[in-house]
Amino acid sequence: MKKILLLIAAVSISFGAIAQKGKVTSALSYIDQGILDKAKEAIDQALANESTANWFNTYFAKGRLAQASFDSKDPKVNAFYNDPLAEAYTDYQKALELDPKGTIKKKMLTGSIFNTLAISLYNQGSTRFQAKDYAGALESFKTQIKITESDMYAGAVDTGMYYNAGLAAVNCAKYTEAITYFQKCVDMKYMGVSPYFQMSEAYVSAGDTAKAEAMLTGLGEKFPNDKNVTLQLIDLYIKSNKNAEAQKYIKVAKEADPNNYSLYFAAGIIFLNENKYDEAIPELTKSIELKGDLFDTQYGLGAAYYNKAADMFKKANEIMDVKKYGDAIDEANAVFAKAVPYMEKAHELKPDDQYALQNLMELYYRLKAKDPSYGPKYDDIKAKLDAVKNK
Repeated sequence: MKKILLLIAAVSISFGAIAQKGKVTSALSYIDQGILDKAKEAIDQALANESTANWFNTYFAKGRLAQASFDSKDPKVNAFYNDPLAEAYTDYQKALELDPKGTIKKKMLTGSIFNTLAISLYNQGSTRFQAKDYAGALESFKTQIKITESDMYAGAVDTGMYYNAGLAAVNCAKYTEAITYFQKCVDMKYMGVSPYFQMSEAYVSAGDTAKAEAMLTGLGEKFPNDKNVTLQLIDLYIKSNKNAEAQKYIKVAKEADPNNYSLYFAAGIIFLNENKYDEAIPELTKSIELKGDLFDTQYGLGAAYYNKAADMFKKANEIMDVKKYGDAIDEANAVFAKAVPYMEKAHELKPDDQYALQNLMELYYRLKAKDPSYGPKYDDIKAKLDAVKNK
């Protein structure tokens, strides 16, 4: 009698396992039909049952469902998993691990499962990047890279994914990762000189300006006709406070591109920061001659005249002779007056900029003592500054 009971029990267990495997088959059918809530219910039951909890088909079905939930237009279905595409990738990997005979691998290759998943990950990464979720974008692009580098991917490698991953990594301050991805672009000769520039920026952000400089200085031979190489070096030297080196390359760049206003602006700002006003003023003047509709150039030249006048005013206060003192003050005020049209233009180009408003107010205040026409201008600009501060 015991043998009969044992036989009946074994048959019951066998039928139970078959029933649970049928849940997985049903789930796959539901997914194909777009009945995803029923598919979720069937998969959850299969995962809860001992006979199918570690069956490769269960995880294959769960991966299909997770992938379908990402593509669904139903918010309730989207919420099945916190990160559906990451879930799908994990489930597919689990299915492959649990299937030593390779049944799932053949099914996934035949159905181009990883190809469609890679496309979805690219779309997800792009959306996250646009939303400034750079860490999330990086994870999407990293998974896309893992897929396309695997033997489960049948399509052509998208070299742009490494560049995308590098940009996402830079924006979430993972500079070492960024450099790795941009180096991959360099190795694949993707995007020409751009990945070199991106690597240089990543090195600077990571605090290694020596490597950034070494990389850029070697680019002249590789890209002899690219003017941006010199511009990148100039930018690096400015950021590193290596003013002499920056001016050296600015001079070289001017010879190749004499009508580039930004070169004169950069030279002028370097001189301005060094308190070399007489050197800064002609550079900034030339910059405005080439392009006069920019706030920064107008403000920069106004600041150069303002700071020069303030320095003259300070030196005038050291003069003991009354007449010489008066003459020196008049000279300083004449230079202050030269700052006015540029600060006014800067204010016109950016009406709410507090620095331009503050400087204009101070200029009008200084000059109204000798020229009453500045009085109403002072009152008007003070009111505007107060309004901006109280916003």
